[in-house]
Amino acid sequence: MADVCGGRFVEQAVYVEHEVGDFRLHGWLGLPTASRTQTDLQYFYVNGRTVRDRVLAHAVRQAYADVLYHGRHPAYVLYLRLDPALVDVNVHPTKHEIRFRDSRSVHGFLFTTLKRVIAQLQPGDRPSQEPPAIEADAAKDAPVATNAAYANVRQMPPQSMLALHVAESSGGYTHPSQVPAPPPHADAQDPAPPLGYALAQLHGVFVLAQNTSGLVLVDMHAAHERILYEQFKQVFEGEGIKTQALLVPLSVNVSRAEADSGEQHAGAFRELGLDLDRLGLETLVVRQMPAALAGVDVEALVRDVLADLLAHARSDRIRLAIDELLSSVACHGSVRARRNLTLPEMNRLLRDMEATPRSGQCNHGRPTWVQLGLRELDKLFLRGQ
Repeated sequence: MADVCGGRFVEQAVYVEHEVGDFRLHGWLGLPTASRTQTDLQYFYVNGRTVRDRVLAHAVRQAYADVLYHGRHPAYVLYLRLDPALVDVNVHPTKHEIRFRDSRSVHGFLFTTLKRVIAQLQPGDRPSQEPPAIEADAAKDAPVATNAAYANVRQMPPQSMLALHVAESSGGYTHPSQVPAPPPHADAQDPAPPLGYALAQLHGVFVLAQNTSGLVLVDMHAAHERILYEQFKQVFEGEGIKTQALLVPLSVNVSRAEADSGEQHAGAFRELGLDLDRLGLETLVVRQMPAALAGVDVEALVRDVLADLLAHARSDRIRLAIDELLSSVACHGSVRARRNLTLPEMNRLLRDMEATPRSGQCNHGRPTWVQLGLRELDKLFLRGQ
C-alpha cells in the first residue's frame, strides 16, 4: 500500500470493514485532513475489478460532504463485494465501467457506511488497521441534544429555535462554575482525555492544552462552529423538514424523462419537503417546499434534484442546502476570536469537541486542532542531539 499510495496515505488512513446483506465493503479511507487537490489517489474495486463508476464516486463524495470544501478530494482504496448477478461488467470493452442492477441500494450502502465511519473519527483517534465499529442506529450519527429547553420550543419556527440554541451554547462558555478546572498536574494514574486539559489561551484565538502525547493547539472559533453545526443538524433531524405551501403553485417545464422521474420519485420528493405532481407529458407542478429554504430558486432546485435522480438514483441537494444554512448560522453564533475564556470554559470546549462527530474539521473543511508530540517539541530545541 505504501509503495503505491505513499507512506503518508498509510499514516493518514483508517481501515474500514462492514457487511450488510449482499454487500461487503473493506479498505482504507483517508482522513479528511489528508485530502488532495486532485482525484489521483482514489482506487475502487468491485468484486476484485478496478472500476470507474459515477454512482460509487458520488456516494464517496457525498459521505465527505461535511468535512471537505474548496474543491478538495478524498483519498481512498476501497473494495466492494456483491453478488455478481447484481452488476453488469460488459458495459465497456475495457471492463472499467460497470452498471449496477440496483444502483440506489449500492449508493445507499456505501454512503451510509462511509458517513458513519467519518462521523466516528474523534479527537485523539489514530489511524489503525482495525476496522472501526459502525453503529447500526443512524440516530447515533450525531450528538444527542439533551437541553431541557428544547421541550418548550418544539412549535417555534426553525430560525427562532436556532437563535435560542446559539445563545444557550455560546453562553455555556461564560459560566466557569459549570466545569471544574482539573488540577495543574494530572496524576499519572489518571490519564488525560484525548484533547487533554487546557493550559492557556493565545491571542484570544487558540487554546493550548496538554495531553499524554504532548501539546494540543485548538482553533476555538472553528471548533465551536462544528459543535453548533452538529447540534443544529440533530435538532432538525428530530423535528423533520418543515414545509410551507406556495401561494401560487409553480409549473416547471422539463423533459419527458425528467417528468417520468419526478412522477416515479414523488414520494422521495415529499420526504425532502417538496410536494411535486405531474401536469402533462413535460410539465411538473410544485405546491410546497421546505420552509428553511424560503427565497431560493425553486425551479432550479427541482431541476438539480431531478438531474441527481436520473444520474445516481438519489439526491441530497435539499439536505445539503439546509445544512449550508445551518452551517452559516453556526458560524455566526460560535465564539469569536479575541474573546477571552477561562480555563474551565476552555476545558468545556475540549470536552464538547471529544463528544462531537466530525469535530476534527470546521464547517469549511479546515482543521480545528493539531497535535504536537513530545518528540516534535524536542526536535525544535535539538534535545538529545
